[in-house]
This record gives sequence, C-alpha cells and structure tokens, in this order.
Amino acid sequence: MLYSRLIGKSIRHHPGSYMLEGHSLLVQGGYIRVLGQGLVSFLPMGMRVVGKLRSLIAGEMQALGGEEFQVPMVNPLSIWEKSGRSNMQDNPLITFRDGQGRQLVLAPTHEEASLELAKSVVNSYRDFPLFLYQFQSKFRDEQKTRAGLIRTKEFVMKDAYSFHRSFADLNNFFPRVFNAYLRIFEQCGIPVVPAESGVGIMGGSRAYEFLFPHDQGRDIVMICPRCGYRANRTVALGVKISGSEILKGMEKVKTVICPDLDCQADTLGIPKRRLIKPRVYITDQGPVMAVVRGDYDVSLDKLTALLGTSVSKPADDRTLRYYNLLPGYMSPVPPPEGVRIIVDEGVVSTPNLAMGTNQQDYFYLNVNFGRDFDIPETGDIAQLNDGDLCLACSTPLESVHAFELWNIFKLDDFYTRKMEFSFRDDRGQVRFPYMGAYGLGLGRLLACMAEANRDERGLIWPVELAPYTYYIMGIGRSAKVSAYVDEIAAELGHDDVLVDDRIGSIGMKFKDADLLGIPLRIVVSRRFLSDGEVELQDRKTREHWYVKKEDLMKELKQWREQHAG
Repeated sequence: MLYSRLIGKSIRHHPGSYMLEGHSLLVQGGYIRVLGQGLVSFLPMGMRVVGKLRSLIAGEMQALGGEEFQVPMVNPLSIWEKSGRSNMQDNPLITFRDGQGRQLVLAPTHEEASLELAKSVVNSYRDFPLFLYQFQSKFRDEQKTRAGLIRTKEFVMKDAYSFHRSFADLNNFFPRVFNAYLRIFEQCGIPVVPAESGVGIMGGSRAYEFLFPHDQGRDIVMICPRCGYRANRTVALGVKISGSEILKGMEKVKTVICPDLDCQADTLGIPKRRLIKPRVYITDQGPVMAVVRGDYDVSLDKLTALLGTSVSKPADDRTLRYYNLLPGYMSPVPPPEGVRIIVDEGVVSTPNLAMGTNQQDYFYLNVNFGRDFDIPETGDIAQLNDGDLCLACSTPLESVHAFELWNIFKLDDFYTRKMEFSFRDDRGQVRFPYMGAYGLGLGRLLACMAEANRDERGLIWPVELAPYTYYIMGIGRSAKVSAYVDEIAAELGHDDVLVDDRIGSIGMKFKDADLLGIPLRIVVSRRFLSDGEVELQDRKTREHWYVKKEDLMKELKQWREQHAG
C-alpha cells in the first residue's frame, strides 16, 4: 500500500483532551475518527487491525468447536417480553415500529435472538453441546460515554453462546472459554486481571470479567495479595472492620441543615464510619431501603441477589417524601410503611452509630443494632473498601482501578426456561438446556491494545495484529532508491507493506513511522545502497541494524519467525 493513496493519514496536532493517550494516538495515526458523542468511525488502517482481531478471536472460537452464525441487530420486542427483559430501567431498550406496526428492538445484546435460533435447529439431545459465535453490531443508549472506544453507543461485539444438556457439561466447558480469552489478551499484549463479577441484567449464577488495570478505569477490582482472591468491588466478599467498645446510651441531638454525609459527620464531630447511610431504590417489588455504614457504598449486585429482583435506580425526593422519608435525615426507624428494609452486616456489627430521625435538624447518637432498633432482614449489601479482610485468609484486600474488557456468564437455565426451550433426554424426560454467554467488544479491545502497546512516540502493535508488518521508506529522490523500494515491496507482498512514497522531510517520515506503530521499519537510501546495505529498525525494541541487500529477505524471514505469535 502506498501511503500517498491511504485514506486517513496522520495528523500533526493533538486531537483533543481524551482520557486515554492510546485513543488519541489512534486518532492521530489515522485509525479512527469521532463522529459524535459515543460514535466512532473506523478508517482503513483501523479496519485492518480490527480484521486481524476478528481472525484471532474466530480462530480461538473454532478451536473450541464454535461455528459462526449471525442473528439480526433488530429483534422483535416479543422475544424480549418473553425473557422478561423488555423493561430494563438502567439501560432502556430502543424500540420502534415498522411499516406494518410491529414493535421492534434495536438490540443491545443477543441472548434472546441466539436462543431462538438454537431452539429452531436443535432436534434431539444428541445435538448438544452447541457452540455458536458471531460478530454483530449493538446499540446501547449510553448516557456516560467515555474514554473514546471504551464505552460507546454503537459497537461491534463478538458474541458466543453455548448450550448444554447439563450443568456439569456447562461447568466443564466454561474454563476452556476462560483460557481462550486469556490467550487472546496475551496475543494482544494486554495485561489482564480475571475476576468474579456480578451477573446484572444478564441473569444466571456466575460471571467473570477480564479487566485491564488502569488509573482511569471506572471499575474497581479487589485483590488479595496473599491468596490471589480477585473480584469486582460490586460483588467482592470480605470481612468489614467494625471494632469493639463499650455501648453508650442513645441520645437525640439537634443539628444544622446538612446536605451530605461529610457535612453531617463534621457537624456531629464523628468520622463517616460512625454514620448510618440509608439509600432507597426502586425495584419491581416496590421501594427498598438499603442501610449501610457511612464509609461504604451500596452494592446493587449484592442487593439484587439478596432481593431476587433487579434494582433499577435511586428513589427521587418526591418518592421519599411520599413514604414519609426526609432527605438528609432519612432513617429506618420507625420503619416506613410500604418500604422493605435491608441492613448491611457492617451496621449490625458496629457499635455506637449515628443516624437520622426523619425529623428536620435532629439525629440519634450512639445507636446500636439489636438494642435501639431491630430490622429482621440483614446481609452483605455493601461494596468493600481497601483494608477489609479477605474472607479466605484474613489478609487486607487491595483495590485496583481497571477497564472492563468483557464478561463471560454461566446463564444456567435462566433463559431457556423463560423462553420455553426444552428437549427430551435419553430417558424421555423433559429438560431445559444450560446456557453460557461469552462476549468481547472489538472497539474496546482495540482501545485497550492501543493503551497497553505505546510509548512517547506512538503506537507499538503486536506483529501479528499490526495493520502492516513493514514500513518501507526511501530517502531522497533517486530513481535507483525508488526502484529498490518497489522491488522489496513486491517481494514481501504489497498487502503486508506500507510504502511511504511521500515527498517530504526525513524527520516527518520517521515521526509517522513511530506514530503508526508498524513493527519493522525498512530504510533505503542512496548512501546505504552504495554500501550495498539496507537499514532496519524494530519499532518495539528500537534496535536498528544494517543488512546486505542480498541477505535482506533471509533476514526479514528470520525476524518474522522470531516475532510470530
């Protein structure tokens, strides 16, 4: 490929204040362009990298017995109603009607459609296990698009779904996909932390996610440095530090108006860990008050698991007042009629807490669970903090910020039962298949690969995933130099070579070679040719060396073999 003919060339100026430098380099290098908030276009260079990622992923899926399929991006609303996911509150479906008035969905994910397809092709228990994968576009109306390609409204995802006769079959297959993901990330040069995660709107019994540690990551994974326990903070289990002391007598005190916990703690002269923090959420079963300590946050995943129903959003002030709950002074005492209350175990075990009274300007001090108030429903509903103890070995846990690359789920028979996908086993008994789901977003993968493989000069692509393997440039306008550049490109194969044929400064070409991140730079000049040599430079190691013309192809072959994935 001639650089002069390339659609989407490098740009000299910094493209803007993106959170990730890798994203900025993708824009500068001519790999992507931003169309709008959460909307990204891929240029030819970007498509070449994405194409190689698809091949890598497809190879791993096929090695597991996977067969490629594709279901429509647009689904009938009826199948989402059947699964019970048509009224998702935190990520509402985009619905519309076609010309005949049929209700359709712009699918954010494809569990329902994939199950319907599997249901149509399974004729016997002998058809199991079934493993299908696809590359398909999704649309989610993300309100907090961020970090370029990390979280967008439209994206292409590799979906894979497995269907099994029994939970044991699913359980045995699951680690094979887990290991395939680890191999994919290793090929991409992305360091990952696998961790337990919440099932969320997906349902099922278990989920794992693969996280890319990064200071700007929104996810937090809790890690035990001793035994290796790892879980997303939203589901991590551990022992909350509560302490012990002599119980004091409860008293009611008057305070000034305080809009937040920090103000309340300062006014009362106590640390935040001494406060009781009630939070009310809307669920399908009505409002629920989650009561945690002031230094903890409510875990919606844990709360959802305990309730057995999805938790959608916090209640607004109007809803709170309807249930006689006063914002800023909200309290589980007395229990508000019509509101279910769950108290976190950290509140249960911590002495001498402070909480609101549901009266303006008044707080209770030295409140103790079991003595001063007693709520029947308690459990672990709080996210852990740094320093909480590992449940397995009592070592203080550490938190690491990270970007979630994607999740894999044991869905069990969560969907197959709801959507009436059954079969008769070898004894004639009716069974529901067990299902697994395995997703991986290509744009997010590209973004993390760019972030993990870069330096101050630009991108550094892994050899097998680079848009081109070789970047060839000639110095000067010598016809002899140009002819030899063409000769090298022809022998290597034009599809694997980017030839910088521009008339411009040597410095500009060198800068672009570094920015684009193509693995091996080949420099031809009249001076080198007079000595019968060609200069090579490895983009990753910065090593450069000279090779005799007659040995060039042999040298390139050896270099490629050494760097093959």
